[in-house]
Amino acid sequence: MSDIKEITVPSPGESISEVYIATVFAKPGDFLSEGQAILEVDSDKATLEVPSPISGKVLEVLVGEGDEVPVGTVIARVELGDAPAPSATVETISEISQEKQAPTGPAARHEADKLNVDINTVDGSGKGGRVTVRDVQQAATTDETPTAPVSVQRPTQMQREERVKMTPLRRTIARRLVEAQQTAAMLTTFNEADMTAIKELRKTYQDKFVKKNGFKLGFMSFFVKAVVEALKQYPAVNAEIDGNEIVYKHYYNIGVAVSTKRGLVVPIVRDADQLSFAGVEQEIGNLAGKARDGKLTIDDFKGGTFTISNGGVFGSLMSTPILNPPQVGILGMHTIQERPVNVNGKVEIRPMMYLALSYDHRIIDGSQAVGFLVRVKELVENPERILLEI
Repeated sequence: MSDIKEITVPSPGESISEVYIATVFAKPGDFLSEGQAILEVDSDKATLEVPSPISGKVLEVLVGEGDEVPVGTVIARVELGDAPAPSATVETISEISQEKQAPTGPAARHEADKLNVDINTVDGSGKGGRVTVRDVQQAATTDETPTAPVSVQRPTQMQREERVKMTPLRRTIARRLVEAQQTAAMLTTFNEADMTAIKELRKTYQDKFVKKNGFKLGFMSFFVKAVVEALKQYPAVNAEIDGNEIVYKHYYNIGVAVSTKRGLVVPIVRDADQLSFAGVEQEIGNLAGKARDGKLTIDDFKGGTFTISNGGVFGSLMSTPILNPPQVGILGMHTIQERPVNVNGKVEIRPMMYLALSYDHRIIDGSQAVGFLVRVKELVENPERILLEI
């Protein structure tokens, strides 16, 4: 009797009961090695791959991309066994062409149907050769040839609209943003920082830093370290409300907002006060890489005490960041813009950045919020003070 293993949806974390099937990698007839991913699922916390626990042949895949299924659902059946010797008619997943391997999501297939494009002829530019909607649109443009004039018909309203079900992550983002505005007395205070000193420091030491560490020194590590020093001086900004109590935290787990194709996520740089500049920069790079590859786990999001969001990477000049509950403070960084400023009685053109601190007024007074942001400004404009902790 053959040994058939049923593969179920694992729990991505506590309190999560359903997941969204994001990408299906395997199909019936494929041979998998132990640990090879069958599919990828999204939850309201993280994205994870579901691996095969055994080596064998895929008999059934019981779910499709876009399905929402409860944790514990049987998603596939795999028969234990070794892959047959390669032949002209038998292929394993690792041996088939990149064209066949490339996963294609429902949005790309829908676009291909709409534009009358053969999805199998489209080269994917996404992760693992994934065919994106943009790839399909470019293929349609490339394949266009002049045709005889035809009568123009106005598309129906249904043809002009597209309905796509929200993923659990997107629904959670929406819910938490609304909750933040409804449950917190949120205010925002603004300031600006002269980035001259940091830019000159990076220019002077960047080559040596890269040679020593293997990666570049960015702006975010300066802000993380500046925020930690400011939090030490204003502990209410690093606290949270629990019922009728205020919980002051004597550790500094800084959330760094990262934009991914599935939405905004906030992984945590843990114990940032104990890390060097290089350590902070390396951890941010690791988290950003995991976010892009969909490899973040539940543990990467737990225990944050304060968040930094950088809308400047998208060109935002100024914004009002929204709190990430139960945290009571979030710092918004923005794009660096050359502007005329008064420097010792003279007008000079300096690289300036607007800073925004949104805070929960229930436990943070206005004077504390302003003082915190001024402290961050002082440290950013004088980065040597971060190193000396003065």
